[in-house]
Amino acid sequence: MIEAEAIELIKNFDDLVGMRSGKLSALRADVLRASEAGIRAVMPGNFMRKVRLEGDRLVIGDELKLDLRGYDEILVLGSGKASIAMAEYMEGLLGDRISEGLIVSSVNPCECKTLRRLDLVPSSHPIPSELGLKASEMLMEYGERVSERSLVIFLLSGGTSAMLPLPAPPVTLKDKIATTKLLLESGATIDEINAVRKHLSLIKGGWLGKRLSKARVVTLILSDVVGNKLECIGSGPTVPDPTTFEDAYEILKKYELWDRVPESVRRRILDGLEGRVEETPKPGDPAFKRISNIIIADIGDACWAAAEYLESKGYECTILTRFAEGEASEVGVFMAGILRELSKRKGKRAVICGGEYTVTVRGGGIGGRNQELVLASSMKLENLDACAILSIGTDGIDGVSDAAGAIADPRTREDAAALGLNPVKFLKENDSNEFFNRVGGAIYTGPTGTNVGDLTILASDSG
Repeated sequence: MIEAEAIELIKNFDDLVGMRSGKLSALRADVLRASEAGIRAVMPGNFMRKVRLEGDRLVIGDELKLDLRGYDEILVLGSGKASIAMAEYMEGLLGDRISEGLIVSSVNPCECKTLRRLDLVPSSHPIPSELGLKASEMLMEYGERVSERSLVIFLLSGGTSAMLPLPAPPVTLKDKIATTKLLLESGATIDEINAVRKHLSLIKGGWLGKRLSKARVVTLILSDVVGNKLECIGSGPTVPDPTTFEDAYEILKKYELWDRVPESVRRRILDGLEGRVEETPKPGDPAFKRISNIIIADIGDACWAAAEYLESKGYECTILTRFAEGEASEVGVFMAGILRELSKRKGKRAVICGGEYTVTVRGGGIGGRNQELVLASSMKLENLDACAILSIGTDGIDGVSDAAGAIADPRTREDAAALGLNPVKFLKENDSNEFFNRVGGAIYTGPTGTNVGDLTILASDSG
């Protein structure tokens, strides 16, 4: 078991626990520590241990064994929020077996002094930028130099969709940024957002894989997508794409964005519908015969680690689902119902959910999907005793706020009333971060260097 007590991820832990006493204080401490245990489990220093050397063989869990003597060069490429830490592990494991490589991250190279054999190139997240455009071009250039005796290890994690923008003509980077912003605010799921982005790109949706297809390619994936759909994680740069231009068109229509996206986006999609531009590479394409895409960690690992911690503290713990999705405020009301049910049963009980929620932005506030979920839930906890709900983004970033998530209990609404705050108003304005900053409950970790989605923990101690 991971010793969560030694983990100091939550910067304001003492404040969040100290604002309560008795059982509520203990409950808060337990769920906060459980969330830390969950996040720690999906940090590269832990999950990358599944990759090891046995003599000249590279072994990846139970999935794959490669004889490294069969290759003239080993290239390590990567992109995403966890890519630097994943690359550090690979450098430590393979050492001078690595010929060269390139890692794309939102971290400025001058801030990272740990990589020795791999180049670090900056990009941006969550909105694409010119930095990412240059980084994408540099990655694609590797396709020109690899051979059948090249081994490419690609390290993929959440954030890659934004960090690797390579717009397909006539779409410009500015047009793609505008489209991404509209999709993020529309309430569209990550699968839907990525289906559109792949059809506006020259690198996503399998195009990078096709460019590297002369080589043997192994992509190690930290999944932040519900259900681990390979083609959706990071918009699937090395995975054949089952979605179509027709899907992209229908998604933009569904969320009433077709007439709002830039004209170049509409033209690109219409050209695709009419066969004037090539579809993304599809399943069955022979280019992917020598490409392995392997999930190395996901939200399930975070859920199991959180459950293990809570069980060590005497809780009867259930992992309800690893596939939680939906509008954050609606899911929050549902979670409050579960918490109410838990509170009717004697003893220490907990329920854990993993997934990724969405928010349809209607107000002008600052918040995020996890804080919005907890805010909606807190409004339904009246007349309950010792219970708490926590929801947190495993990457340490919740929406457009600096918080990672939030925690609430039955006294949260009372505290709001004492301050003259109306939680309904904050919910309508999508202003959950302001609410929890004033009432107390916003969780701050800073970027965690990982990302597998959202972790929600409900706990009760009755009787």
